[in-house]
Amino acid sequence: MERITGKLYGVYFKQDDPKKNTLLKLSKHNLIIIKNSLKMCPRKAIILDPFSSILVSIADRQIVAQYGIIVIDGSWGKIETLFKQNFSTSRRLPHLIAANPVNYGRWDRLSSAEAVAATLYITGFQKEGKDILSYFSWGKTFWEINRWD
Repeated sequence: MERITGKLYGVYFKQDDPKKNTLLKLSKHNLIIIKNSLKMCPRKAIILDPFSSILVSIADRQIVAQYGIIVIDGSWGKIETLFKQNFSTSRRLPHLIAANPVNYGRWDRLSSAEAVAATLYITGFQKEGKDILSYFSWGKTFWEINRWD
């Protein structure tokens, strides 16, 4: 089985409360590698882009296995221009409900951890996706409210 260890990246723009930031928590547990810019991440990795016209799917499994996933963590108003670039590996998630305490119950307002976990799950790395959210008290709720348990 392919392993995705060491292939999860987060670009962190330090625009929120670090105590609530899921990317930082994943980094503390060595589950994600934080970079200061997108240029420091693998060029061929899947970039989670809420404006992409392409949904992430099982067809992306090999890309995830070989190059990984990149999640951008910053306020929407400040990173929206970043997504205006055309990346060949940009993918968006299907409509999902957030379980994180900041945006609980809101559509498409996922934390970075939820976005990475959902991407892993969809691309066939279900165990790894569930493992990511096991570090959060609300992690199991994400799977339940999105009916993936």
